[in-house]
Parts: sequence; C-alpha cells; structure tokens
Amino acid sequence: MSWPSFQDPQRLWVLLLVPLLVIAYVIVLRLRSKQGMRFTNTGVLGKVLPRQANWRRHLAVAMMLLSLVALSLAWARPQGIEKVPRERATIVLVIDVSQSMQAKDVRPTRLDAAKKAAVEFMDSLPASYNVSVIALSGKPSIVIPPSVDRAATRRAINTLELKDGTAIGDSLLTALNALKMAPTGGDNTPAPGAIVLLSDGQNTQGQSPGQQAQRAKQQKVKVYTIAYGTATGYVDLDGKRERVAPDTQLLKDIAQTGGGKSWTADSAKQLGEVYKDVRGEVGYEEKKVEITAQWAFYAFAFAVVGALAAVSMAARWPS
Repeated sequence: MSWPSFQDPQRLWVLLLVPLLVIAYVIVLRLRSKQGMRFTNTGVLGKVLPRQANWRRHLAVAMMLLSLVALSLAWARPQGIEKVPRERATIVLVIDVSQSMQAKDVRPTRLDAAKKAAVEFMDSLPASYNVSVIALSGKPSIVIPPSVDRAATRRAINTLELKDGTAIGDSLLTALNALKMAPTGGDNTPAPGAIVLLSDGQNTQGQSPGQQAQRAKQQKVKVYTIAYGTATGYVDLDGKRERVAPDTQLLKDIAQTGGGKSWTADSAKQLGEVYKDVRGEVGYEEKKVEITAQWAFYAFAFAVVGALAAVSMAARWPS
C-alpha cells in the first residue's frame, strides 16, 4: 500500500500528539515500577493484586495509538490512486505492413491475422473513442485520421497492403502527428492519447525509435508494443528465403521508454488475447480519489483490538 496524498495536509499536526502520548506512557510505566519496589514481600503482592500480562497492556496502548494515527490521517482526507474507465481517448493503431508480414507462420498470413485482430480490438473499444490507423513501412502513412466512425476505420484496416521497408521511428512520429488531428471535447481539450504498435520485424531505416518513444512520453502519450510472429517465420523474396523473426528486445525497449507495456504474440489466438490486455490498459486511467472511509475503517479495527486487549486485562481468568 503506497503512502497517500492529502487534501487537507495541515490537519496532520495532530500526529504530534502521538509521540507525546508515548513519552507519557513510558513515564507512567517507570513510576509504577518504582512504586512496585516498595513491596518487599512479592508473595503478598501477588495475592493482593491480580497478575496481569504486560503484553496485554502494551497491546492495548499500541492499538489505541494506531487508531489515533489512522483517525488523524482520515481527518486529513487522504487520496489514493484508482483505475477508472476513460470516457474519452484517442487510440492510434500502428500496424506493420512490411514484406515480412506475408509470412505464413501465423495463418493465413501475419498481415491478414493482424487485420482481423485489429478490427476486433477496435470494436471492443467504447464508441466515444477516436481510432486512427497508421501503416508501418519504409514510408509510413496515416490510413485514417482519428475518427469514431467504426465502419470507415474497419474499411481502412482491411485495405492495408504490403509495402517495402520498416521505419518504426518514423511511424511513431506519424502516429504523434495523427493524434494532433483528433477532435477536441466540449471544453476544447484533446482526449488522452495512446499508441498501439504491432510489428514483426526490425527497424531498417528512418529516425531512432527510442527517440520518438521518448518524444511520445514527453507529450504524455503512452506507447504499447506487440512483437508479432514466430522466431522461425520466413518469407521468399526475389527467389531468396529470409528469416523474419520479430525484434522483441527493440519493441520492449520502445514500450519501456514510452511509458507503456510490451507483449509478444506468435499466433492469431494469442494476438487476440494480447489485444484484450491492451484494451484493459488503454481503456482505463489513474485518478486520485478520496479514501477517508478506508482509513476510518483502519482506525475502527485498531480500536476494536485495543478494546479487546483492555477487556482481557479487566477479566479474571481461571488459573
């Protein structure tokens, strides 16, 4: 549990009472100890006063002090972080269309399976979300700008075709430019943006992917990546067979730099599951919420334990 922030932190001054009470308790214990030394016949003392376990007394005091601390924190109106559904968002899907996407290690081909999964992911998003599609190639392009028109976006995804080259850095920059095209809300503020990048190859040209991921982070845009395909995938180009394994480390580094998460998918089914995880990430945002009731409950729980300890001291237990 992380330490909360507070709406009224000036009220935390009451916590200064806690060390004062601890000091007072220690002083009282020492005075009782000195009084106890006046009785030289401990056998008589044991018959006159009921024996009490020190740990019960200490437990009661400790619980009451903790209850006081929790009440003080509750009075200061603590705030915690909670994930809540986003009402608005702009999601940019960056889909690799390089020649390696014709590999058939994912049936029927990597690109066809990626199209289907992207459409299903888009359909799972709230209707208020803008969706844009970027074709990742040597010359990335905006296939459709941010839009809530699902039919148009679906057609844009299905029209993706194979092209030459893999410029991941340039594609990220194109995605950031697409986000600027998103319509603003009623208060003229843009919706939160996120980039979901699916690629099966290595960066072959263009700008540094790491630098563009850093730029996205500076613009408060998280970058999520999916390393797509198997390590044994291959394509036949110009009569030559080439292995086209995804660069999982590069995509992981991009996501880490961009403040997002990375996944791997080597089958159409697994890609669908990955998109479900992505949906859980981009569909929620972290917001501060007041958690006064939670700390009030902690105070109540500590008080109950302290009260039980006090009752156990007052009760005469059979020897």
